[in-house]
Amino acid sequence: MQVTASEVLPEGLEIGVKDGKISCIGISLPSSASTKIVDAEGAYITPGGVDSHVHLAQKNAPTGDGWETGSRSAVAGGTTTIIAFASQQREDTSLYPVLKDYHAKAKNQSYCDYGFHFILTNPTQNILDQELPVLAKEEGITSVKLYMTYEAMKLNDREILHILFTCKALGMTTMIHAESHDMISLIIEGLERNKHTEPYFHAVARPRIAEDEASYRAISLAELADAPMLIVHMSSEVAVQHVRDAQTRLLPIHAETCPHYLFLLSEKIKGEPHDHFSGAKHVCSPPLRHDPKDLEGLWQSIANGTFTTFSSDHAPSKYDAVGGKRLGLMDGIPRFSKIPNGLPGVETRMPLLFSQTPACLPVEKARLSLPRFVQLTATNPAKLYGLDGMKGSIAPGYDADLVVWHSAGRGARTITQNLLHHDIDYTPFEGIHVGNWPRYTIIRGNIVWDQGEGVVGEMQYGQYLKRGRGQVLTGKTGGVARGMLEGERKYWL
Repeated sequence: MQVTASEVLPEGLEIGVKDGKISCIGISLPSSASTKIVDAEGAYITPGGVDSHVHLAQKNAPTGDGWETGSRSAVAGGTTTIIAFASQQREDTSLYPVLKDYHAKAKNQSYCDYGFHFILTNPTQNILDQELPVLAKEEGITSVKLYMTYEAMKLNDREILHILFTCKALGMTTMIHAESHDMISLIIEGLERNKHTEPYFHAVARPRIAEDEASYRAISLAELADAPMLIVHMSSEVAVQHVRDAQTRLLPIHAETCPHYLFLLSEKIKGEPHDHFSGAKHVCSPPLRHDPKDLEGLWQSIANGTFTTFSSDHAPSKYDAVGGKRLGLMDGIPRFSKIPNGLPGVETRMPLLFSQTPACLPVEKARLSLPRFVQLTATNPAKLYGLDGMKGSIAPGYDADLVVWHSAGRGARTITQNLLHHDIDYTPFEGIHVGNWPRYTIIRGNIVWDQGEGVVGEMQYGQYLKRGRGQVLTGKTGGVARGMLEGERKYWL
């Protein structure tokens, strides 16, 4: 049965594919001796996953996945499109060399289709006025990510405002990592002064209130600029409530969360009894939260529509490797502030969420519907990042990117490291049972993952995607910020 963002279509419908595109959907479609037929055997078919938050081959993660291994892992888990980050360094005064370098890393190295976001850390006037308009039009890079924390990457509020105005004019999507840098820095200094430096204290150093405050501030900046914004990897129920309140006022504020914030708690960062430093495997930012109520709050926001996208934030470093997570073990002394942030998850993202739908659970226990699964994992990110009409849906004219799941009662597995295809030496989801796993992953009509045979696609098959303007999926622009008069912006813009 085919699943779209709005409905589950009747059983028995066939999908016709020609030249990599979906040509038609119907019953008893014509075929010939040369027609390749894939029998779904009554299983669900969903659009290929669009993972819009993936870190590959980044300089700050020398032991992380490159394009070959990261994209291989993606297709094995049902993701057919990834959007990764070309990261500007503070000293970079132009984005063109950044883009050239990142294109070189990805070219002929990807099993799946891909696009880029820019991470902006030095948003000069020339970059905003001259480079971004050209790069959006000619290269199809129509999204940027900003940081409110990390010394090497954080921007101040005024810089963020300038970028919001620029991106709004260009139809670009602005993503933001919202945590209060000053709160976190003060707490880290106190923890280190008091010799509380084991991995678990990473979660103590970045309390929920740091995300709550920064999320509210980010929304306020977007409201002043009358600009759309996506707050990435949200982990706090209170911060998500800020988004919900903004959406209720029809502000164009989007929200993203990730698997680790739905399935894991900070207890994991304490590590094994015989090796407390092993908790470093679960260090990410924002951190895993302490209270199961936070998980429940996020699940409610998954179901009620507050979250726009569900991404992996695949940003791993190996655990037992020079330059990996063990950077936080200095002369035998743990230093949580030196542990590279990030977790692997591009392969497990789709199965983890699919397992919470009625395809795998009784209806009364399911946390989200099948159409909602499709919205979060494929349709919404495709629309938000300028891929609508190409990716994220099962409809004529779209790329034939599909996931064929196993039929009822088959396909269940327990996630273990030895079953995964990334180049990382652990998975934070070790031992979690999922009710299904992709049987086939299909990109542009070609099977690239067959669970019986493994990855069967070619590394060079993935194509770079020139993206269009992103859509506003929640709220609308053109509003008046609270307390301002109609037309007040014209006096200072």
